[in-house]
Amino acid sequence: MITILMAEDDADDRLMTREAFQECRLGNPLQFVADGEELMDYLKRRGAFADAVRYPMPGLILLDLNMPRKDGREALREIKADPELREIPVVVLTTSKAEEDVANSYSDGANSFITKPVSFAALIEVVQTLGKYWLQIVDLPPAGHPAK
Repeated sequence: MITILMAEDDADDRLMTREAFQECRLGNPLQFVADGEELMDYLKRRGAFADAVRYPMPGLILLDLNMPRKDGREALREIKADPELREIPVVVLTTSKAEEDVANSYSDGANSFITKPVSFAALIEVVQTLGKYWLQIVDLPPAGHPAK
């Protein structure tokens, strides 16, 4: 079962996402980081995220674009430039509807771009669709095993 890592600076959005995953009965482990710096620390197993058992390599990243310290745009470029990380699918999940953000996210290697819904009911629909597509339909590479 793959671990899902969500980079989201808003505590309420993290809580709503966790509740939506529970509501949809998605049993995948869900980890959270608050910004792009923590995301890269998690992926590189630095500092507080050094314990690989407690912080397993994710099989899917949900990425907000607008975060403090290091935003999602910068983190996405770093992930996709790193041979050890670039195979991890990244789904941008953000409030931005800007055409530039959509185009740049795909150009930078995002696998999907979803505008974050406003209501909890709409978030549940998004999580159900995410779960069905990314966790049931798609075959993902094993976490921590970069392509050769």
